[in-house]
Amino acid sequence: MVVRAAVDAPIVKIGTRGSPLALAQAYMTRDLLKENFPELAEDGALEICIIKTTGDKVLDQPLADIGGKGLFTRELDDALLDGRIDIAVHSMKDVPTYLPEGMVLPCMLPREDVRDAFLCLKYDSLSQLPEGAVVGTASLRRQSQLLYKFPTLKCVNFRGNVQSRIRKLKEEVVDCTLLAIAGLKRMDLAQHAKVIIPTEEMLPAVAQGAIGITCRAGDDKQLAFLAKLNHEDTRMAVEGERSFLAALDGSCRTPIAAHCHLVDGKMQFRGLIASLDGKQVLETTREGAWDAASLLDAGKDAGAELKGKAPADFFANLIENGGGW
Repeated sequence: MVVRAAVDAPIVKIGTRGSPLALAQAYMTRDLLKENFPELAEDGALEICIIKTTGDKVLDQPLADIGGKGLFTRELDDALLDGRIDIAVHSMKDVPTYLPEGMVLPCMLPREDVRDAFLCLKYDSLSQLPEGAVVGTASLRRQSQLLYKFPTLKCVNFRGNVQSRIRKLKEEVVDCTLLAIAGLKRMDLAQHAKVIIPTEEMLPAVAQGAIGITCRAGDDKQLAFLAKLNHEDTRMAVEGERSFLAALDGSCRTPIAAHCHLVDGKMQFRGLIASLDGKQVLETTREGAWDAASLLDAGKDAGAELKGKAPADFFANLIENGGGW
């Protein structure tokens, strides 16, 4: 048995939200750092620092009504920039397109399954849901795609951590819900998924299934640690999707979906925007070389195309109706 001496102070303070999923992702990051760097396997070398975010504090309102993107990252950004933490672990779909000055995003862990899961105790699939069935979801992206195919469903705001949503499902607060299968897998809760929905039927959120890790710009020590953990194919694909989001000026008021992945040595990209009621859906695809520049260009070009195809008053109408994209 190897006995390791404790270090005097943490070498890396890992910032995270306090939800069970966020903690699972922070522990995954901690374990990877230990495996790759002997000095970080010493007792006390790594510290998990829980930072409560606005998105964690306000659970009774839709995300779009309390500030949109940044609700799950802003306080972590502040803690990183003022030195309370050294790195921050994020679900990439929560990360705004533009980072605060002084911060970089050099690392993404290997991506999990990007698909959504159907959770229901009464029915085996979305197509079996009766008219008027209540779907609990905080995602405008899921809502718009659901209503496009099943316009008689009723979608209601449904927030909280994964465990609380599963509990509400059992209490019959709603008939069903949709969650990212990636999160369920990371918490060993995948058995609650009745069906995993193909991306052809439900296009995922930008960066769904990816974990990103930020640090301060110029922090060479943390940059060296994170460079070893980075999965470049994941990072390129996610940045391609984020360039699509940026081209559309997307936020939590915007039903936007995208998926970029490698198929037979080539990049396959699909992007979608929709109205909140699902009555208007615009899609586009791209295919090309699998390299960083091509992926960024594909996302940017696809976003510009859909923005150009949308009616002139479409964005304004969505904002006036309180639903955004």
